Amino acid sequence: MITHPYQHIPSRRRLALFLPLLVLTLALTAILQAVDAPLKTTAVPQGIVSFELVGTTAAASRILASWAAAREHAAFSLGLDFLYMPSYALTIGLACAWLAEALRRRARWLGALGVILAWGQIVAALLDATENVALTTMLFDAVADPWPVVAFGCATVKFLLIGAGLLYALAGGLIWVIARPRGRVEV
Repeated sequence: MITHPYQHIPSRRRLALFLPLLVLTLALTAILQAVDAPLKTTAVPQGIVSFELVGTTAAASRILASWAAAREHAAFSLGLDFLYMPSYALTIGLACAWLAEALRRRARWLGALGVILAWGQIVAALLDATENVALTTMLFDAVADPWPVVAFGCATVKFLLIGAGLLYALAGGLIWVIARPRGRVEV
């Protein structure tokens, strides 16, 4: 079997690691949503996500112009995202790896997919960091090529990896709950 980045964590300790990571990730998600609220305008309905996926210098310039009074929120959001990256990557990645071990007994391909997605969350966080460098450059320096395209490419792949990891964790968790032998609680 392919190894995952959480191989060294004994299975009996994973829940003790996972729960605080989940709480931290959910708390940071809520904080980022609150910080993002002033960035959501009629011109920028998705807030910072619109900026991440803008793709062109003209559209990025329009977004930044609409944030004239809220640019500090965008800066704070980008800074806080550097704490969020390891939090979500570890939470989702650990869930994928944990379930991969449980599900590989049912189907090897399910286990292999979970391991790939566990590694994918690390890739997602690295792409997120690259995207944030591009966004920060446009926020504080100048909106110029290639930054909107870099941010768009990184954000697109990041969202796909995170979405796939979340979907695997949710579906895998349901499969595990439904198919596990009764009376056995271990994962």
